[in-house]
This record gives sequence, structure tokens and C-alpha cells, in this order.
Amino acid sequence: MNTKKKIIEEALILFSEKGYSDVYVNDIAKAVGIKAPSLYKHFKNKQEIFNAILEELKENYTKHAIAIGIDGNNTNMDAGIYTEISEESFIEIGKNLFLYFLHDSHMKLFRKLLTIEQFRDSELADLYSKQYYNDPLAYQGELFKIFIATGKFKQVDSDILALQFYAPIYTLLTVCDRQPSREQEALKMIEAHIRQFNINYSEDKQ
Repeated sequence: MNTKKKIIEEALILFSEKGYSDVYVNDIAKAVGIKAPSLYKHFKNKQEIFNAILEELKENYTKHAIAIGIDGNNTNMDAGIYTEISEESFIEIGKNLFLYFLHDSHMKLFRKLLTIEQFRDSELADLYSKQYYNDPLAYQGELFKIFIATGKFKQVDSDILALQFYAPIYTLLTVCDRQPSREQEALKMIEAHIRQFNINYSEDKQ
């Protein structure tokens, strides 16, 4: 692992343990095994390290999404994919994404960091809302809007549809963060949730 990568790794660990505000550049340098002046050759300040963590999270998510057969960001592209696959495949993608967010070490640490800092830092509280509320609902709302427009789903409010779909899955994610032993229970609930959601809103189920 190169030094820049190690700085990102160690910084994320420290941020998740102590919170962003209580970690200093010297702490990160010490964890990496270098002096602060050496760290500044790679990053100008702590904020730049944090920004690099965000970029790495985005890149890793995109790679994972592509690996399971979706784009993960482009709703028009994903709408076409989801329209063509079976309910079983849809469920498998849903479970796979759930497990990715639950078990990916960077995602777990970052979620822990935001959970800690949401009560202390308004900017990180806003980022938490963006990462786990605004962005997912915007993506899914646009996806369901396409489903409705093409006749795949009933004529309902796409934003409310997104909330109804996403909220139970996010709730199960937070439950498993606190109680890892409930993972299998959560996966069964996700499968049942997706099947019931399709029964309720898919025109194909009529």
C-alpha cells in the first residue's frame, strides 16, 4: 500500500473512533508511521484527506455497482436494466447492495463517523443526510418516475414510492450496525419487502 493510500485508510479509522474534530494531522501521521511534514507532501490539510476519503468511497461504490450489473448512479441506464430482469434478480441485487453497505470496511467506518459527528458538526450532519437520505431518495425517485411513465408501476407519487421502498432497507441497515447477529433476519425481511412492494405497485402483478 502506498503512503497516500495508507494516509486515507488510517485517517478514516481515526475519524470513526474519535470523530473528525478530535483527530489532528499529527495523529494521522503517527498512525501511518511518518512525520507530519511528510504527510503534507501528499495532502495540504485534514479537509483534503477527508475529501479524498469521499472520492474513494464513490469510486468503490461505482466499481461494485458495475460488478453486479448496474450503473448505480445513472437512473435512465438502471431503469432499462431493472425493467428487463426478473423479480428474483432484483431481489439479489437488493441484497447484494445491502451487504455491500453493511460489510464494506470503508462504508462501515464512514457511516460510524457520520453517526458520531451528526450531533457535533452541522456540515457533517448535512453530509449524513445527503449520503443516506437525499441522494438515495433522489436516485430511487427518478427510477420509479421512469417505471411509472413506462407503465411498469402504478400511477402514484414517485417520491413517496421511493421513501416507502428505501426507509425499511435503511432501517434494517442501522439495526445490523448495532446488532450484527440480525443480518440473516434482515436479508429475509428485505426479500419479503421487495416482493410485497412489487405486489403493491407493479402493473405486472395485476
